[in-house]
Amino acid sequence: MSIPPPPGPPQPQGPYPQNPYGYPYPQQPWGQGHSPYGPYGQPAPVNGVAIASLVLGFLCCVPGVGLVLGLVALAQIRRKGERGRGMAVTGSALSAFGLTLWVLVLAVGGLDEPWDAFKDTARDNGSAYTLTKGECFDAPSGSLDGFTYDVDRVTCAGEHDGEVFAALRIPGYGDSAVYPGDDKVTDIADTRCYALRYDYAMDLWAVPDYVDIYYLTPTRDSWRVGDREITCLFGNTEETGSLTGSLRNDAARLDADQRAYLTAVNLGNRAMDTQPVDSPDDDLVANRKWAGRMATALTQEARQLRAHRWPAAADKPVGKVAAEIGTIQKEWARAAQAKDADAFYVSYDRILTLSGPDHSLTAREALGLATTPPSDGDTDGGGGDGEGDPGLEV
Repeated sequence: MSIPPPPGPPQPQGPYPQNPYGYPYPQQPWGQGHSPYGPYGQPAPVNGVAIASLVLGFLCCVPGVGLVLGLVALAQIRRKGERGRGMAVTGSALSAFGLTLWVLVLAVGGLDEPWDAFKDTARDNGSAYTLTKGECFDAPSGSLDGFTYDVDRVTCAGEHDGEVFAALRIPGYGDSAVYPGDDKVTDIADTRCYALRYDYAMDLWAVPDYVDIYYLTPTRDSWRVGDREITCLFGNTEETGSLTGSLRNDAARLDADQRAYLTAVNLGNRAMDTQPVDSPDDDLVANRKWAGRMATALTQEARQLRAHRWPAAADKPVGKVAAEIGTIQKEWARAAQAKDADAFYVSYDRILTLSGPDHSLTAREALGLATTPPSDGDTDGGGGDGEGDPGLEV
């Protein structure tokens, strides 16, 4: 989701932003050849553009505009004999100095300090910019759609609209980088948030079906002042629904056997999340690569399940899960070599037939994990329909 920019003066658009007075520039009341003096011998008027240049030069928030207006004012003053040359020169000089400072700030990543200062101020005012991992909150509108700035932090034990499970800086974009666009930022948030959910909620079976992933992302305006952060959160997909209680079940809240089991089975879940958008009919190559990733992940998953020393009650059930994964892995490997879409579907149908929750249920019960399979049919054996809700964006 997107958030509006922080309060404050508008940010520079570059060395030559649009003229705020419109185009063409305001015309004076005399045309070519008219006397620069008004009736009755009054002195020449002061050039209005020169005044604007001086004001913007002192403000320094839009130095490019002040510089352009100063040059325009000098040209008008020479042509019309108006007063204000000193103001135009001063405004141009101040604007040029301010523009140089902005370039230096962007070049050395100097936006970190103003952005950090803004967050320090916003933290005490319930700003969405300062949400951190593990915090729960209510949105002002009660909905996680659209734009938001203020949030009400609440305890996760009671009802709440969202629970933050990760906060990260967008990788590969420094303070001087150009805004990559809404679509690119959303793609990054979608990919990273789905991957990071496993660190916060390792047991996906313990996450209710009505819960999905949302995210807060920078806008074009907040990007200009250093905002490079994505906040990943869980929310209720039902229009009037909320969450109750924390969804956190990370490594610190699990015992060694539970961690070992979930770490292994989430290898297949992570690979499942990389399913292409297009079907095998439209993009066979992408789906074959996905099947290859699934085959590799399931090989590692089965190996890890067999390598761990399980409690007596869980040893046999987990062994059956590992054997099922091995069988399914072979079908994914065949799908990775499919010569056409029909062959891919044949292997995929076998995968769905071979996948079932029975062995997983027994193993999970022995390990004290959640025993209600997700409604999308996902199992701990790398099956499922691969058609989960892609998530809503905020």
